[in-house]
Amino acid sequence: MSRTPAQLPLGIGLRDDATFNNYYAGRANASLVEHVTQQLTVEGEQFLYLWGAPGVGRSHLLQAACHAASDADKRALYLPLGDLGHFPPLMLEDIERLDLVAIDDLECVIGRKRWEEALFHAFNRLRDAGKRLLIVANASPRQLNVQLPDLASRLTWGVTFHVHPLDDDSERLAALKLRASVRGIQLPDDVGRYILHRGPRELGELCRAVETLDKASLTAQRKLTIPFVKSALGW
Repeated sequence: MSRTPAQLPLGIGLRDDATFNNYYAGRANASLVEHVTQQLTVEGEQFLYLWGAPGVGRSHLLQAACHAASDADKRALYLPLGDLGHFPPLMLEDIERLDLVAIDDLECVIGRKRWEEALFHAFNRLRDAGKRLLIVANASPRQLNVQLPDLASRLTWGVTFHVHPLDDDSERLAALKLRASVRGIQLPDDVGRYILHRGPRELGELCRAVETLDKASLTAQRKLTIPFVKSALGW
């Protein structure tokens, strides 16, 4: 039986739908997703660093990795520093006992001496214990204004990937259709194109619109049509 992913006693958990099954990589991100999905294997990279703009699915990938670790009977910890960075870095103590540590929003603690030192020592302990580390930030390692030279050096040790946005409407439509199919609903192409045309630009917001439509369609017992989408989303 798989273990529940390790979670902090601060209400920080994983989204149930943040899995690899409903992450559409697109052409540009296929290689990095393969590396993330293989990280816990014997051949996997010990340290991966992902960076990109908001809305490209960075946090989704980290949480998906934690879900996959749990399914493989491994212990994982998701640390979104955008939510936790105002705390002292005590949650980094003894993390080498875990199989995978997934650190989100690294940029939120860069420049803070105590956090940088704690991350440096945590990195070394994970490396020495042969455990896996997955880090996400909004910039590449060399673009971050890291104050501790030793930490700056460590951040360049692993394999770095730029998480690209989906490059055209055909990929964005495919991502929406995948998200809908995972939820058990059929999203016709014309309805999907209408959502892309009328909805927000950020893919994460579009996916949340699909979640809203799923709930509305279940309540109303209606298929997804353009008139229904207009009514349910108030467009």
